[in-house]
Amino acid sequence: MAFTPLHDRVLVRRLEGEEKTAGGLIIPDSAKEKPAEGIVVSVGAGLRDDDGERIAPDVKEGDKILFGKWSGTEITLDGDEMLIMKESDIMGIIA
Repeated sequence: MAFTPLHDRVLVRRLEGEEKTAGGLIIPDSAKEKPAEGIVVSVGAGLRDDDGERIAPDVKEGDKILFGKWSGTEITLDGDEMLIMKESDIMGIIA
């Protein structure tokens, strides 16, 4: 299914969390926190300013990003769990 976010929304695929601690202990699924990192899958065209001109988004497809723990809305597309969030929920791009 093709999906294109509107306005300043971004479609993000969450990155998988760590399976082990730094000390080597395996973390069970029930104790794992959802990671706050992801890959941008798709980006909307951007908001419009007062003059009607588009404000281009700062992120693009393929960017690795950091976002807030409770950001976005979880959806399932073609069996993949994704997040839709506003660009303002993104804290930064990881280089």
